[in-house]
Amino acid sequence: MFINCKGQLIDLTKPCVMGIINTTPDSFYSLSRTQIVADALKLAAKMLDEGATFIDVGGQSTRPGSEPVSEDEELARVLPIVEALAKEFPQNFISIDTYRATVAKAAVEAGACMVNDISSGDDDLHMIETVSKLKVPYVAMHKKGTPLTMHQQVNYTDIALEVFDYLSSKLVQLRAQGICDIVIDPGFGFGKTIAHNFELMHKLEVLKKLEVPLLIGISRKSMIWKTLETTPENALHGTTTLNTLALLQGANILRVHDVKPAMDCIAMMERYSHANA
Repeated sequence: MFINCKGQLIDLTKPCVMGIINTTPDSFYSLSRTQIVADALKLAAKMLDEGATFIDVGGQSTRPGSEPVSEDEELARVLPIVEALAKEFPQNFISIDTYRATVAKAAVEAGACMVNDISSGDDDLHMIETVSKLKVPYVAMHKKGTPLTMHQQVNYTDIALEVFDYLSSKLVQLRAQGICDIVIDPGFGFGKTIAHNFELMHKLEVLKKLEVPLLIGISRKSMIWKTLETTPENALHGTTTLNTLALLQGANILRVHDVKPAMDCIAMMERYSHANA
């Protein structure tokens, strides 16, 4: 449960938080979005002060139905912010959220130290080789289809088993390419109905059998706000509830828009675990 970032071993046996910064005009939660470097620095500073271990920077929306942007546009969005974050917070850990190998390489050269890939290398066949050469931790996620089509591909016989089998095979592939620092993400909302998402949450513990760190990204997603008949802006309490359930089943990283509530959740879970020991 350790990963090596910039020569530092990060112990993920104690859960930690990854804060989200979207350099996009159309990601589903408006308060996570900025294309202005100064605003991104302020947002990152707040997240780091509140206890975030990682800052995850993404340059295109991957919400269901979203259209991909060009590679040049993605680079233009993320590189200035990654460079600024690396300069302002040199001791902290920046992740690049992309499925493109060229973007991953440029972002790592600009100061990122982790690649968070929603496609696990399936959408860019150069990604795994690139990450291997970069020698950075890699987040491999399960999804079906692309963000544009994934809401149409929602057939499963046993979703937990399918996600387990997919990620298990990815671990074999990644390790064969020399990638050792691997985090897995079951991909809540990516080619899954609300019912699938809750079934997967209920069976999340099965993924711990893979014996690698587990990242959970359910922050303010539609499985929450549609269930509560509200909006992403009013989905914080539901997010905290599901983050708690994920921690109970062994989540190691919570990827969130709201760092302080997630840190409080981890602190309460830690106290609860100690009382039960």
